[in-house]
Amino acid sequence: MTQRPEFAATAGRLLEYRGLRPARLAARAGVDEREITALLAGSAPEGELLRRLAGPLRLHAVDLFVLAGLPVPGDLAPLSCDAGQWAASLVMHGVHLAAEERRELLDTVRSLPQEARPGPRFAPPGIAPRADLPGGRVVRMFRYRNLGWSHLAKVMAVVTPTYLSASTYGVIGDGRKELTPRLVTDFAALLGMEAVELAGLVGVVLAEAPPPAPEAVDAAALLWEARRLSVAQARRAAELALAMRGEDTGYCLTNLRARRTG
Repeated sequence: MTQRPEFAATAGRLLEYRGLRPARLAARAGVDEREITALLAGSAPEGELLRRLAGPLRLHAVDLFVLAGLPVPGDLAPLSCDAGQWAASLVMHGVHLAAEERRELLDTVRSLPQEARPGPRFAPPGIAPRADLPGGRVVRMFRYRNLGWSHLAKVMAVVTPTYLSASTYGVIGDGRKELTPRLVTDFAALLGMEAVELAGLVGVVLAEAPPPAPEAVDAAALLWEARRLSVAQARRAAELALAMRGEDTGYCLTNLRARRTG
């Protein structure tokens, strides 16, 4: 039987963080407790088990597949890898709006009809991040939110204090740059996760975990909802966000929250 001790440790930390015992998790997921016990002992999880565990663990199923180092099923991937630039633009312009306008934009994106998935399997361009390293897992989570290196660099620079080159995210993805507490905190904000939760999942110690800014919370929600959009839908949503700004320029501020409160 294939063993995945790293994911067993990750799952154990997640159960501890959620305050769940194996029996309670099994009951909530509708699975046999022995499956949870085997998972925590290092057995490789089956895809169906991960899907069932996602809800009780309050994680997206796609993130559980990434954390487990398993291939992500096609139905959990974004609708189109060609929509990435528009998803990034949607988020960057959207967070410049006032709080009520951000909620209006998010509601509009959520109301868009679901289009059929195109034939080719989701296959983002570029070098795939390593699935067996913490940095690679985090960068893969963003890949399945339709952000490649360059788009991730732009969105992070606007939404968080982290300002890195696109190539640096590639270095993080292949394990040549370690995750720092600052990186984990900012990654967590854009992933819609608590910083201490992500830190525990990737094995980084945080001395403190400040709550994410409201703009970052809305950015994470917009980014997640944009996964299901077609290229045309994502483009229209990004154009709407820009129009709602009511400005002639598409310029985006870096570290937006700090500039607003500074």
